[in-house]
Amino acid sequence: MTGALYPFAAAGGDTTREELVMSTAAKAAESVELRLRVLERLGPSLAACARAMATAFRAGGTLLAFGNGGSSTDAQSVAQLFLTPGRGGRRLPAISLTGDSALLTALANDVHFDVVFARQLTALGRRGDIALALSTSGGSANVLRGLEAARRAGLVTVGFAGSGGGRMAAERLADHLFVVPSSSVHRIQEAQATLCHVLWELVHQALAGAEAGGVQAGGEEASDGGLGAGGVGADGVGAGGA
Repeated sequence: MTGALYPFAAAGGDTTREELVMSTAAKAAESVELRLRVLERLGPSLAACARAMATAFRAGGTLLAFGNGGSSTDAQSVAQLFLTPGRGGRRLPAISLTGDSALLTALANDVHFDVVFARQLTALGRRGDIALALSTSGGSANVLRGLEAARRAGLVTVGFAGSGGGRMAAERLADHLFVVPSSSVHRIQEAQATLCHVLWELVHQALAGAEAGGVQAGGEEASDGGLGAGGVGADGVGAGGA
């Protein structure tokens, strides 16, 4: 496994340790640079998505997260994140559609793997809930069908993808779409994890602002969640153009 990740390590030699350290440092620097760039570029879109999600939560909505493989574990992490108390000790209702192995395997075996999320969203989702889809490619059939089912049911749809966004972007399946400009699965998932954590913080900011009376007509926050135009907010998210 080490040879696959670090081909030069198999050759041995006196500099192997140094090369491993340099390679690890380079990957870490690349990851940090990408995450900062994505946050600066997507700051205003994250704030808008947070306001929409806060509106849904205030109305009693639930977050339903889903994805495949590594994105499946990320979906579980996102659901747990929103269940974690934020400002004022508030827990927000959230479900991972990848957590019930019996249900997933039953749907995959008895119906088709492409519908494992769509069927759950049709059964569990209510108008005004939030469907949050995670994919590195933006092209997973079951994720796309899940978003389609969520949209038909009247859910707020949030999508995370990598590279060019794939079909998720091309078919405009998400009301709020965040595309990480990278072809590396590792870097995409790292950046998506950061985006989800920032989104969680911004949702709590929006909810706190609403409770303080800062709600505009139509249910949107008067505040931009700390993302000033052209600047960097308290969460380190710049508000450059999306």
